[in-house]
Amino acid sequence: MRVYILLMLVAAAITYLATPSARWVARRTRAVSAVRARDVHTVPTPRLGGLAITAGIVVAVLVASHMKFLEDVFATRDVWGIVGAAVIVALLGWADDVWDLDWMTKLAGQVLAAWFMAFMGVQMMSWPIPGQFTIAGPRVSLLITIFVVVATMNAVNFVDGLDGLAAGVIAIGGSAFFLYTYFLTQQATPLDYSSLASLMVAVLVGACLGFLPHNFFPSHIFMGDSGSMVLGMVLAGATISVTGQINTEIASEAQVPAIVPLLLPVAVLLVPLLDMTLAVVRRLASGKSPFHPDRMHLHHRMLALGHSHRRAVLILYVWTAVFAFGGAALVLWSWGPVLTGTGIAALVALLVTLGPLRTRGRILDDDVATSGFPVVPPPP
Repeated sequence: MRVYILLMLVAAAITYLATPSARWVARRTRAVSAVRARDVHTVPTPRLGGLAITAGIVVAVLVASHMKFLEDVFATRDVWGIVGAAVIVALLGWADDVWDLDWMTKLAGQVLAAWFMAFMGVQMMSWPIPGQFTIAGPRVSLLITIFVVVATMNAVNFVDGLDGLAAGVIAIGGSAFFLYTYFLTQQATPLDYSSLASLMVAVLVGACLGFLPHNFFPSHIFMGDSGSMVLGMVLAGATISVTGQINTEIASEAQVPAIVPLLLPVAVLLVPLLDMTLAVVRRLASGKSPFHPDRMHLHHRMLALGHSHRRAVLILYVWTAVFAFGGAALVLWSWGPVLTGTGIAALVALLVTLGPLRTRGRILDDDVATSGFPVVPPPP
């Protein structure tokens, strides 16, 4: 555990220190988000925070590669498949943030990055269900892997609409997922706690925590597509490495319910996946492209309910924590207590979302948060 926490801190420190440089690069390359009708922000804001996030992840993994505790993880090229794919989508996102690529070009780049990760060995080989159902054939395995990766990247991208929302959601959900992977490894191999999934999720959470001080409302910089796609890529890689390649006999030896490896990734990404699903259905039903932007995302609906920017983000954090830690709890407790606790927590979250707190708590109001906040325009 101490090794993972150390690497988490390394990723957080590098990301935090690299973010001002990413902001400088964004201004020099004019990667600045203008204020559009559908946007929530009110001033042009640099949007290359993903470069700092990627730097934090890459440096932390390089440090990990020199640790004896994790030498078995680096015995295969899987870890470099995830890191390499993350770098690819970071560069793709950088290009999109600067030149505003069309959706087909972005999708092609995402597929390429997912293919690279699969080529390096990180593929969905089986469904972790009783009977260990193996996916039929390498082509089907590749297609399913690419679908999972691309869907995860776009889910995180869809939820990245408020300051600190995507980074906070992934940090919270990733923390729950880390506890699950660590517990599973600890129980399945008591003499070796090293795990590719635990490593990647730990550095992912660290990078998100290092970026949040710069990104929480009022934000100094956005992560942009160069960040949201990296978060989705790394999370998808970690999920596949522990979900799509797990042996159900190992899970049963660790007393983990067979459905948990499938349930937990969904629980971790429930808020982004729900937002993406609703957006796609809504846009297709109106005869528009699923990539057509609008102001009907979950975070827009929170603002419409009367919540301030900060309050809306914190409430979506709460919903993420309810389902992510509720899913992770299944590796420790039986269904009954977990469902009861999750139900109570969800009820509390619902009361907070729809109750009188929408207009209370002066410290969370936007005007208080922005008082004294300097507005730095982009360079001419």
